[in-house]
Amino acid sequence: MTSSLRTTPDTAGPPAPASPRRDRIRLARLPRHWRTVGGTAAGLVLAALVWSLVAASGSFPRQLFPTVPQIARAGQALCSDGLLLPDIAASLQRALFGLVVGVAAGVLAAIATSTTRVGRAVLQPVLRLLSPIPTIGLVPLAILWFGLGENSKVLVIALGVFVPVWINSHSGFAGTPEHYLQAARCLGASRWHTLTRIVLPEATPDVVGGIRVGAAMAFVLIVVAEMTGTTAGIGYRIYQAQLFSQADRLIFCLIVLGVLGAACDLAIAAVTAPVVRWAKEAN
Repeated sequence: MTSSLRTTPDTAGPPAPASPRRDRIRLARLPRHWRTVGGTAAGLVLAALVWSLVAASGSFPRQLFPTVPQIARAGQALCSDGLLLPDIAASLQRALFGLVVGVAAGVLAAIATSTTRVGRAVLQPVLRLLSPIPTIGLVPLAILWFGLGENSKVLVIALGVFVPVWINSHSGFAGTPEHYLQAARCLGASRWHTLTRIVLPEATPDVVGGIRVGAAMAFVLIVVAEMTGTTAGIGYRIYQAQLFSQADRLIFCLIVLGVLGAACDLAIAAVTAPVVRWAKEAN
């Protein structure tokens, strides 16, 4: 008796290669903040690598172009001497005071120039004339008026913050759709209700954008504001490092200033996210 053995083909086979589209879908499922942190870390590693390659090439003197370990040691020395934290606290205090004053003045001026006839006719031309003047050029005038104390530093920062906040806020207030205003007038809304219920919510994304630009400007101007009449602050430390040709310490202080500015921007974005979410959903 004979029996025939029937062989069945192997249908399993080798595993199919992963699809690039599937990999992209898996990456998109990661939490957004993890992707942001990963991208930031990758960018910092790449920047450190490029910096190290340039430093190792010998194209620049080591004293003027320090390596990454030298910059890290300079920062460690500032921490060991007890200088870094007081400098950060002093600079943050000045920057935040100037930011608050500049934002308040910029938003109020934007309301006046965009919603009132007197503001459009009188105040707006004056602000358009003054806004192109570099804020750094006003430092000597601020020192003459307020001396070398804290008031002159806060004034310089506030003026630098005021310009982008006013420009962005004015654009947002003046850009309110006309049919919104006509509907409010037809329903009998007062000027105050029209401003608070229609104009302000509609212009909020532009106001927030101006505040974020102003915050970045505050950390730019803190270096200039702290170069005279102070003994503490990141700007003062940068100025001292430049005087004594300490490039490693200067670069470390610039990195600290950048980290502080980025942290401030993230904080503003997180705080204002609930009031501008509607604009993202509409787009």
